[in-house]
Amino acid sequence: MGASDKQARLDQIAAEIVKNNVCPDLAKTAKHLVFGEGNPNATIIFIGEAPGRSEDETGKPFIGAAGKVLDELLASVGLQRSDVYITSILKYRPPNNRDPKPEEKEAFWPYLSAQLQVIQPKLVVTLGRHSTNCFLPDLQIGAAHGHPQKWETYTILPLYHPAAALYNRSLRETIFHDFAVVNTLL
Repeated sequence: MGASDKQARLDQIAAEIVKNNVCPDLAKTAKHLVFGEGNPNATIIFIGEAPGRSEDETGKPFIGAAGKVLDELLASVGLQRSDVYITSILKYRPPNNRDPKPEEKEAFWPYLSAQLQVIQPKLVVTLGRHSTNCFLPDLQIGAAHGHPQKWETYTILPLYHPAAALYNRSLRETIFHDFAVVNTLL
């Protein structure tokens, strides 16, 4: 499947979320669906937890403060946004940036799964515990960060969420150190 075919299929999945009225309570408080963006032929997909305010206002993933950290992380291994695909579990912003509820994660799972099937990445980088635990429910991010895991046919690299680098300066170094594993996995 070529990039344009993959992008058309991704657009179709995004349209299905709206058509199927997934998480109507979230949809009615959100400004935009934040489906994901990037290279449909990417070898790496980054999966966060849910859009925040900046993402909700623009419809683009990871463009707030945490997104700037993600850009720095990408640059640290010689990548840029156009090389990768970025999305999150929830496609609508939860009110007041609250944690995603289990039933919300469950409702969006088939669409995230469909994104993975279209993109077929070599590496799935989960950003934070909510994203990590969707794939590996028993994994503790504090113990597993930076250590590749197998899930179905994918290699999962659990990382602390880039926002953690904003709130905890000591974690910043850990996140960058963990991120360097990306090159060895590819």
